[in-house]
Amino acid sequence: MPADVSAIDTSGSDRQSGTTVQSVDRALQILELIGQAGSAGVSELALQLGVHKSTVSRLIGSLEARGFVEQVPGGRGYRIGFTVVRLAGTTAAKLDLNKYGQDVCNQVAADTGETTNLAVLNGDQAINVVEALGTAGVALHTWIGQATPAHTTSSGKVLLASLTAAQLRDLLPERLASYTANTVTDRKELLDELALVTERGWAVADEELEVGMVAIAVPVRDHTGGVIAALSISGPRYRLDPADAPTIAASLADAVAELSAKFGYTGP
Repeated sequence: MPADVSAIDTSGSDRQSGTTVQSVDRALQILELIGQAGSAGVSELALQLGVHKSTVSRLIGSLEARGFVEQVPGGRGYRIGFTVVRLAGTTAAKLDLNKYGQDVCNQVAADTGETTNLAVLNGDQAINVVEALGTAGVALHTWIGQATPAHTTSSGKVLLASLTAAQLRDLLPERLASYTANTVTDRKELLDELALVTERGWAVADEELEVGMVAIAVPVRDHTGGVIAALSISGPRYRLDPADAPTIAASLADAVAELSAKFGYTGP
């Protein structure tokens, strides 16, 4: 016979859930207190929260392991860690990409006649966050907000090329999904191409996501020199010849230099 659902005791599960929520809330309070004070020790935090020092030590240990807090050099207190800074910087960068990127995309689209996009990496997908439609006779459909397999697009290749070898091995399977006859499906072959992308500073996708479509992309960098986005133009192959990619990429690099400068990049 089926069990009487009303008779099932879920109190243990409820208590566990309540304890977890309480721990999360206390961890967030610790971050807020450290952020307000600049730095704080375990005893000080325990006093302010009204809990035992062992509770704070346990939560601090978890936060430190994730990089949300770090020990103050030469001291016994804790300060906000790099993970918080990185997350805040990533959010600000995405907001600024929308703010500053539209003008650059508009100008590139007007100059080239081709659809122009800014994309960011999300896992193994490239997501277009800014777009300006081309003025040429045949315009491609809008890509704004769409996620595309990074290994099939010029933007995605630029973004993947910014990752470490270990990150790429963890992220990409040995056999990649195929979308056209030109899609690179072998991970080693893709890694070799990404090394070339890093060396020359641009990427091209020649009918690798859609038959007849070519795209060329260059990186957008921040004050650390890290790649935060990729700017690309895309169009039909009869207008965008892959053989012209080096010349087109040089023109895009000039255009994107202004955008990178807004994020503090001072390199060449």
